[in-house]
Amino acid sequence: MTGSDVPASFTLAYVPGVTPTKWVRTWNERLPEVPLHLTQVTPAEAESRIREGKADAALLRLPIDRDGLHAIPLYTETTVVVVPKEHHVAAADEVSTEDLADAVLLHPLDDTLGWEKLPGQPAIERPETTADAIELVAAGVGLLVVPQSLARLHHRKDLTYRPVTDAPESRVALSWPEDETTDLMEQFIGIVRGRTVNSTRGRPAPEKTPAKAKAKRPVKPAPNKSRQQTPKRGKPRRRS
Repeated sequence: MTGSDVPASFTLAYVPGVTPTKWVRTWNERLPEVPLHLTQVTPAEAESRIREGKADAALLRLPIDRDGLHAIPLYTETTVVVVPKEHHVAAADEVSTEDLADAVLLHPLDDTLGWEKLPGQPAIERPETTADAIELVAAGVGLLVVPQSLARLHHRKDLTYRPVTDAPESRVALSWPEDETTDLMEQFIGIVRGRTVNSTRGRPAPEKTPAKAKAKRPVKPAPNKSRQQTPKRGKPRRRS
């Protein structure tokens, strides 16, 4: 096959916890001839993948360096604290950072919540990854505050989680290079924004079909006013 015969493709990077499944399904329905390749990356790698052209776009967590990149915020995640099931926090429906003041809180190096000051008591060392921190929670070393999707991703039967009402929140965004808004990129933007398949955003507007000329109705001739009506005949007069 020649180069022109090879169908184009689209590569989407995504960070752990983000699930692009529904968007991929819609892509496959609308563009079955264009393969969409998924690649999971660490939060630290996501931005560089699109800057270096190794992915067309990325689903990542804000904040990022916006210089040269577009970023469309998609949704904000609930923040939760992961605890052992027998921990007293598990008895509450939700907690605040003040409720965690006496607990040891783990702060993994791949944390994306952007704390100004981590609540609770600091651990001796920072775990390398969120997955490592989950293992330490299970071992009883401390607690972990993360976006809810990561708590679900690293689910264990001996752990549970509860919402933290006043913790920083994680915002998930779609990002791509400013100078690379291709037709395929426009297609994916439309999908994540929920545009219908008939949307014309990013595509040339269809040419309008000329309206058909209306058939003219036959004009009836105006009555001829010049014709004189036949005068009515009166009764004959009698001669006297």
